[in-house]
Amino acid sequence: MKDYMMALHQRFCKEPACWEVRKQIREVEQELHQKMDRRGQEQLLKLADLENELREEVSLESFLSGLKLGLGIAAELAPSYSFDDEEEQRACEALQQRRGE
Repeated sequence: MKDYMMALHQRFCKEPACWEVRKQIREVEQELHQKMDRRGQEQLLKLADLENELREEVSLESFLSGLKLGLGIAAELAPSYSFDDEEEQRACEALQQRRGE
């Protein structure tokens, strides 16, 4: 189930560009890299890797919370809604369009 949720997350949750912040991060990383010894650089890289892992987990959990909220709202508004039925309908429509062309 987690793999399925991760796939949905990758499909629907797009990371914002944040170009200015990314540029600042690269600049600070370069400064630190120049000023630190080998051991400090390794620890900094480990810290960055752990932060990225934490960020990915938080992002996935946030996505799941939003998805659950959306499903709850959809269930209240339209109790007969089915994601599987909607996907099947889309597939049938796509097939009909291909046959019609």
